[in-house]
Amino acid sequence: MDYPLLHVLHRDVEKQFCLRYMKIGLFVPCYVDALYPEVGVATYKLLRHYGLDVDYPEKQTCCGQPMGNAGFQTMAHQLVENYDALFQKYDYVVAPSASCAAYVRFFHPDITNHACKAAAKTMDVVEFLHDVLKVDKVPGRFPHKVSVHNSCHGVRELGLSSPSERNIAPFSKIKDLLGLVEGITVMEPERPDECCGFGGMFSVEEPDVSTRMGTEKVNRHIATGAEYVTGPDSSCLMHMQGVAKRQGLPIKFIHIVEILAAGL
Repeated sequence: MDYPLLHVLHRDVEKQFCLRYMKIGLFVPCYVDALYPEVGVATYKLLRHYGLDVDYPEKQTCCGQPMGNAGFQTMAHQLVENYDALFQKYDYVVAPSASCAAYVRFFHPDITNHACKAAAKTMDVVEFLHDVLKVDKVPGRFPHKVSVHNSCHGVRELGLSSPSERNIAPFSKIKDLLGLVEGITVMEPERPDECCGFGGMFSVEEPDVSTRMGTEKVNRHIATGAEYVTGPDSSCLMHMQGVAKRQGLPIKFIHIVEILAAGL
């Protein structure tokens, strides 16, 4: 005879056993640490909420993405070595930044002459919650309308949502997680996977183009009727927040992990 309830209980016990012995290294990117420390704190609280053993190595530094974006990839060599030495002992490395997680996973192995053990285990917090933990509940309550911003690295390198140019069935891990939040209304702008114009060095080298792209993106978010724009990258949110502030546009910005962890 088949006993479905026993199968469910077995899966739950197995999952709790795995979580109990899973060791997580929390990687907080340098710009998050300097400008949005509340995002790092929210990530830690959320991971701990799920019973995970979370460690924050205090000697962590920049992942090297700024050098890579500027065309000086080899200058990031020592940072890559340090990252691997610091994080290779963990089962997973989780970061509240899609762009930094993508840079570590896809570019670190090409910078060093040895296997980067930590790179393959590095994940953005959204994909970790969605793909590894497979959460079906979140502690956050956020009774507001939010518009989802899909950052380029998250879409096209980490697969957090479907890229429109591939003409595949639409999906969004970001929206899946936000849908678990009590009281929230989730919106998406027209052309949902279009770049906001940040792009690291791009916004410095092409400021007029970057500003125009940012303005158009913010206006599309506002057109949804949302009170907040949210996403997995504080860098993109920072860029759009700067555009909105300078132009007096009525919208606020918040990292997705702050919504998922609201109330903790």
